Amino acid sequence: MTEEPLTIVTTVADGVARIEWPAYVPASVVRREVAAALTAHARVEVLLDPRDETAQRVAAWAGMQREGTMRGVTVSGEPQDRLVYARLASDVPLEDPQSFRSLLNSFLPRKRAIGQMLVRDDQDRVLLCQLTYKKDWDLPGGVVELNESPRLAVSRELEEELGVEIPAGELLLTDWLPPWSGWDDAVCLVFDGGVQPADLAAELVLQPNEIRAAEFKTMAEVRELAADFTARRIESALARAHGRGAPYTESGRAHPEA
Repeated sequence: MTEEPLTIVTTVADGVARIEWPAYVPASVVRREVAAALTAHARVEVLLDPRDETAQRVAAWAGMQREGTMRGVTVSGEPQDRLVYARLASDVPLEDPQSFRSLLNSFLPRKRAIGQMLVRDDQDRVLLCQLTYKKDWDLPGGVVELNESPRLAVSRELEEELGVEIPAGELLLTDWLPPWSGWDDAVCLVFDGGVQPADLAAELVLQPNEIRAAEFKTMAEVRELAADFTARRIESALARAHGRGAPYTESGRAHPEA
């Protein structure tokens, strides 16, 4: 009688092995088999059902980092999503504390950060940008890159898209943006760009792929040109610039208890 193997390791590409295991197999066995496979491969990976939390824990304790989601994998004739976990021969040894931190970092939640700047003129109008990729106007700024300071990110965005150097001042507002129209949720940080000369808008050098126009607008004009949640965020940030209002909002709205 042939004993059923506890794990199945298959070479799927040059230097790449794919491992599978039944639900009853403990993490210690998978960890041992992954280590053995790495003696002959540079990479060992596994594709897991997103609903199978037990298998995900086993993969993590076996030292495999979560890399993302492979969409539309054919399983039993049907397209299904699969989580990709993998360990490389070059990864830090499991007994090193950095390895544990890297494992956690691979699957703990990550939230997108957006940096924006509130720039005003002496009439308390707000610098607003007409973007090429959506109809609504918005504050200048953009997505914070991986491992980039949000404060530096917003100044970088202004320099790249408007050709102006304005150091980011005080953090005026933290605004949480719920999931919307294909986007995951995000946190928007609005920094103070201070009061600038009214003729600044005429001197801006616009990045044509991103910005159609940039002009100082009154709050009444902001409400006409911007999405409602953007207008609420700008109004909240403007209030903060004048020492009023809450420092934290959700979709531009302060918490009722704030």
